[in-house]
Amino acid sequence: MPSLLTSIPALALAFVFLWNSGFIGAEYGLPDAGTFTLLFWRYTALTLALALFLAWHRRLEWPGMEAAGHAALVGALAHGVWLACVLLSLEQGVPAGIVALVVALQPLATGAFSGRMTGESTSARQWAGLILGFCGVAVAVGARIDWNDSGSVFGYLIPLGSVAAITLASLLQRRREVLGRVVMPLDLTLFYQSLATALALALPAVAVEQLATHWTPRFLATMAWLIFAVSLGAYGLMWLLLARIDAVRVASLFYLGPPVTMLMAWIAFGDRLLGTDIAGLMIAAVGVVLVQGVRRRPG
Repeated sequence: MPSLLTSIPALALAFVFLWNSGFIGAEYGLPDAGTFTLLFWRYTALTLALALFLAWHRRLEWPGMEAAGHAALVGALAHGVWLACVLLSLEQGVPAGIVALVVALQPLATGAFSGRMTGESTSARQWAGLILGFCGVAVAVGARIDWNDSGSVFGYLIPLGSVAAITLASLLQRRREVLGRVVMPLDLTLFYQSLATALALALPAVAVEQLATHWTPRFLATMAWLIFAVSLGAYGLMWLLLARIDAVRVASLFYLGPPVTMLMAWIAFGDRLLGTDIAGLMIAAVGVVLVQGVRRRPG
């Protein structure tokens, strides 16, 4: 189909860029606010912005408990739990490379459970691509791991929460598309997802961190990018992709995350770029191509 040859690759490339810019944004923002506080301000501001936009266009409406509840659950998982686990792990001192490697289990988890939840089975070629993609991530990340830094066991387990949350959220959203359930417009969906995330984060942000925030120009600029480019742009693109292609193909794009983030860190912070970063990116890209090249049929 022409649309799959034109719009899907463009959406995928934009998603990869915007999604992974969020890790760079977190590195800028965390010195001025804790994990829960940063995420609370981010999603409170996003909720207000979406509410104003929808009200201005007379589209701020109640879609019913079932649709709103689904959006809230998916949002709390994909936004709140996923991001909180990543940032908490970094705060525990776990090397970013380890976090990236653990989170990269997500495409494999999606492949394992997509058939049961969405009826879209994973082919042998896609499994080969998923495994190859993970190997690419391992090459890029493994060369950067400080194997002498044991850290805390708890800190190393936290990213598994991110894997479970984003996998479940993606499969729940894709299942809704496959079953032909009523899907709200993207902006209204993001509003209810954002609202649920802000409410879920309010308690730990106040109780654990007392909303302590340094309102520096750097923090404000970082928040603006995280709100509009990542929470609106990247997440919006992810839901658009899930509406058009199966969950395994969308999940495979996460393999490009660690190598692409390393490239961004090289540009933004002058971090050293290793040959293994480029090699890992190329291997992961081949794996993603294998996964993306298969047209899906309900299993």
